[in-house]
Amino acid sequence: MAVQIDPFHAMAISGLAHRLKAEGRSILHMEFGQPSTGAPAAAIAEAHRVLDADPMGYWESQPLKQRIVQHYAQTYGVVLEPRQVILTNGASPALVLALSARFNKGDRIALARPGYVAYRNTIKALHLEPHEIACGPADRFQLNADHLAALDPAPAGIILASPANPTGTIIPGPELERLATVCRERKIGIVSDEIYHGLSYGDRAHSILEFDRDAFVVNSFSKYFSMVAWRLGWVIAPLDLVERTRAFMSNLFLTPPSLSQHAGLVAMDCREELEGHVAVYRTNRALILEALPSLGLARIAPPDGAFYVYADVGHLTDDSMGFCRQLLEDTGVATAPGIDFDPVEGHRFIRLSFAVSTAEIREALSRLQPWFAARTPIASGDALSPRLNPHHD
Repeated sequence: MAVQIDPFHAMAISGLAHRLKAEGRSILHMEFGQPSTGAPAAAIAEAHRVLDADPMGYWESQPLKQRIVQHYAQTYGVVLEPRQVILTNGASPALVLALSARFNKGDRIALARPGYVAYRNTIKALHLEPHEIACGPADRFQLNADHLAALDPAPAGIILASPANPTGTIIPGPELERLATVCRERKIGIVSDEIYHGLSYGDRAHSILEFDRDAFVVNSFSKYFSMVAWRLGWVIAPLDLVERTRAFMSNLFLTPPSLSQHAGLVAMDCREELEGHVAVYRTNRALILEALPSLGLARIAPPDGAFYVYADVGHLTDDSMGFCRQLLEDTGVATAPGIDFDPVEGHRFIRLSFAVSTAEIREALSRLQPWFAARTPIASGDALSPRLNPHHD
């Protein structure tokens, strides 16, 4: 029987946004989690040089793999072998590789709800069984060790995301260690999506590899490195599954683009420019958090990292898709409906991405404030969890 997976509803919102733009409307794209900035200048310059000097072909850059190994040693204190780093065409293929190499048909995979739409659908597409665990304000919208300890029987695996999409919440180091311990004791395989590492506004995000060397890690150049269109990522495979993972990679995807690998190697040392992007996101985050009361949005998930605000609009609607469509048509501000991330409670949530310029954030807020004000009095309820100080660093 053919696998049935859900659509990515934000794509429909984006399609409408582009049609409205073609009609001459001013559109602000806050529906996708993609930086509005381009690749670092030095990486682009390297790409120009390589285009003139190298015919390229199927290739896996050993210097880039070694540079990623260096990154894990410097950032997390984790020592890897270069062969554990398998370069991919972005994080999406990396997720497919990790799930395919680690699990077998019919295995049950636990994941947080809300969570990134592609987790649930990729699990289904690979003939695995998603087991979503409702994670609300009391859990800071994240899986924890108690969730896993209570599952009977234990799942074959879990997907972790810290910082998470759509909420931006981060699992603190001690809790991540507890999760790793429970997984080790119950023989639960871990796939950790660390694509938003480098984008945090308080304590740094920890890698699962600090606590479990048998975990798979998925990452990409799309977010922190601002290289969405270059389609370059990686998966870290445990030593005993390196060859199996590589076999899936070579058969399903061959290699990532050679040009992107050359540029990615240079991008890894463009920290000053990249940290400038993070500073912009920090400013944007503060502006949004400061404006939320005037929008009547008092119930949000705390955006510790990434570049999202996940807000409860249940006092206004029980149809987040229709709400986002109307919001876009009326204001030109595109947002993502919560049903992408939570098929049960997502009808009352929307996600706003602040990975745009600060000028666009200010313009978006100037459009959103009167629109929301016309629909609801200022909310007086408590936040879903303690709201972060907008100026917290």
